[in-house]
Amino acid sequence: MESDEPAEVGQLGEREGKRRPWLRRGRWRYRSVKNYCQLVEYNSLPGYLKDNEYILRYYRSEWPIRQILLSIFTIHNETVNVWTHLIGFFLFLALTIYTATKVPKVVDLQSIQHLPDFLRKADLQWIQSELMACLPSLPHLSDLNKLKHEIGSSLSSLEMLPSISRWRLLELLSSCLPHRLTSNSNQTDISVMKNVKDDVANMIAPLMVRPIARWPFFAFLGGAMFCLLASSTCHLLSCHSRRVAYIMLRLDYAGIAALIATSFYPPVYYSFMCHPVFCNLYLTMITLLGVATVAFSLLPVFQSPEYRTLRACLFLGMGLSGVIPVLHKLVLFWHRPEALHTTGYEVLMGLLYGLGALVYATRIPERWMPGKFDIAGHSHQLFHVLVVAGAYTHYHAGLVYLKWRDLEGC
Repeated sequence: MESDEPAEVGQLGEREGKRRPWLRRGRWRYRSVKNYCQLVEYNSLPGYLKDNEYILRYYRSEWPIRQILLSIFTIHNETVNVWTHLIGFFLFLALTIYTATKVPKVVDLQSIQHLPDFLRKADLQWIQSELMACLPSLPHLSDLNKLKHEIGSSLSSLEMLPSISRWRLLELLSSCLPHRLTSNSNQTDISVMKNVKDDVANMIAPLMVRPIARWPFFAFLGGAMFCLLASSTCHLLSCHSRRVAYIMLRLDYAGIAALIATSFYPPVYYSFMCHPVFCNLYLTMITLLGVATVAFSLLPVFQSPEYRTLRACLFLGMGLSGVIPVLHKLVLFWHRPEALHTTGYEVLMGLLYGLGALVYATRIPERWMPGKFDIAGHSHQLFHVLVVAGAYTHYHAGLVYLKWRDLEGC
């Protein structure tokens, strides 16, 4: 008796039928990939994909990789999760490029070539008297006349200026000289020096500026990008198979730990750069804690849904460990507005991260109305938005740290 099934399907055999779920044993009926890649309900999921019982529909389950990649442009219950952190990744990529090329934009290097002409025309003895009247604490500038004659051949003569805080001198010149110099009756000197803030101060800056290290700030930006990209990739690919889900979840947890750990690099380094013992102690502590968190995340039992609250508490506790260096910073620099400014940003960041962890652990709001937030508005999506907002807040704190330490040094 001849079989009604297509020959190519019958030849696949029982082993191939087990490998491809859309080849049903018994009836041997071939289902196309298009029909197979349908969104399913929570009760139809394999155990490793069951994470939130309050999200009832629109799941992808064991799809082929091509269809999974294409699903980034379709609607399902992970679409918002994928895009919130993917957009966040590109945001921080743009911020990294901006920071590397524009922050801080302190000087115009092209203006150095005009420095000799400005100083040859200026009455440096009069400038010296104006400086002393404006800045009585400024050390005596004894060699300005000598500097005037030598500046044309050797810009390095500017090193003859007294050894005071280079950035502090630039700041004082920029804020003081224009007002004092333009108030003098000598119109020739006024015309020459009227743009001191924008020209002369910027000309001197390249020879006097020694910018502080940027690696802690870029470490934070790198940690943020890694976390956001890992999370987006995890939400996109985890529905492929048990093994892929296993790998992706660990990558996701590693990204969260990296973001939390590197978030403390800028405040610790720039707050305690003049206290190397405390700086190295705090950096080592947060790094080891981050590595330990990642290691604990590798345990298979850690992946079970019943450990959701424990996962949230672990990462929350890691974040709270940064309270110690922040309080120490306030004790050391209570009189500095920059310390208070950056602490305000850090408190806001902590509140955003903490609120995100709370929403993630309690599954609010979907637990109140199961099925109503399947596509948009459920807890994990809110968690993602709060993480991006917290990291962006911390970016602004980092800019304050850079300006503070570039101006003041130790």
